[in-house]
Amino acid sequence: MIPVFGEKYNFQWSDLGDVQFGRPNLGQQMPVMVYRLAQYTMREALAQRYGDDTAAEILRDSGWIAGREFCLNVMDRAQPLAAFVAQLQTKLKELGIGVLRVEKADPNDMLFTLTVSEDLDCSGLPLSGNTVCDYDEGFLAGLLYTYTGKPFSAKEIDCWATGDRTCRFEVKPDLLAA
Repeated sequence: MIPVFGEKYNFQWSDLGDVQFGRPNLGQQMPVMVYRLAQYTMREALAQRYGDDTAAEILRDSGWIAGREFCLNVMDRAQPLAAFVAQLQTKLKELGIGVLRVEKADPNDMLFTLTVSEDLDCSGLPLSGNTVCDYDEGFLAGLLYTYTGKPFSAKEIDCWATGDRTCRFEVKPDLLAA
């Protein structure tokens, strides 16, 4: 999935600012509840204005930008796939985003089943019967696009909100976008 805007967007990593300078007393840490308050109220406002499907698409697109920028600014893109995934696992855990595991991998065809436990977006949510990690889908697709130069799609197939205790994503090349 490459969003309709592709690589053309205005966000820059530097837009995140100098947190150490700006928050000398509070620092970089904040409760998960505050992050979720921002994400789920934005989701609700988008859904009210544009509908649930469009809200999910916008969150996916914003996740794609975040995954791309994360890969460009945090990850070492020059390393082999196994080392890249290991670094990603470490970074996601260090940043409190989640615990990434590779459940299945076919590196030749770039097909993956990935799980994220303790997911920042949904672990502990009440059951809704729907997957809710649209942002994560975009994040994974944007990250892998930036690493490989090829479009990817990521689809959440299991989620805490559907009764599972880990988020599971099927990730594959997006042949329609190629």
